[in-house]
Amino acid sequence: MKNFCIILICLFTVTGISQTTQDSVVVKDTIAEKKIPKDKGPRRAALLSAVIPGAGQIYNRRYWKAPIVWAALGGVGYFFLKNQEQYTYYRSNLKKLVAGDSSVIDVTGYDTDQLQSQKLFYRKRRDLFGFGIIAVYAIQIIDANVDAHLKTFDVSDDLSLHLHAKPVFVGTAMGAGLSLRLTFK
Repeated sequence: MKNFCIILICLFTVTGISQTTQDSVVVKDTIAEKKIPKDKGPRRAALLSAVIPGAGQIYNRRYWKAPIVWAALGGVGYFFLKNQEQYTYYRSNLKKLVAGDSSVIDVTGYDTDQLQSQKLFYRKRRDLFGFGIIAVYAIQIIDANVDAHLKTFDVSDDLSLHLHAKPVFVGTAMGAGLSLRLTFK
């Protein structure tokens, strides 16, 4: 067993040494990377979007996205405020009805249970639209960041992937094989 281990170590060191070549050539990448100036970049786009919604999209020169961000925030904010208004209305009517204030005329026509269910309904909707505001705000920050990252992404025709089906011979048997080839022009 000891001799077998020594032989294996010798074989692996010999093959390891034989794999190194003296004529190694360093090939420089032919695709030039686009340099982003220090004042431009994903961090600044995300920061601008966090401070002013839509500013990161404008910074990335995606002007058409800014009105979408503003409309989404405005729409969700509008429904948040409307549900808050309804929630406060039903809550105040419920408080007055429970307190037994006889000077106040109940214009809703609801009893205590119905006022309670209406109050809960509008509170849940208000909270849902509050989370919607947070979601839209976060998504527009993420969009500005990702869009700034993808500015330097190469989408030219210089990259191609080819799939070729070809027969594979293993000994005397023939089988099917799949070949992938990535070509840089």
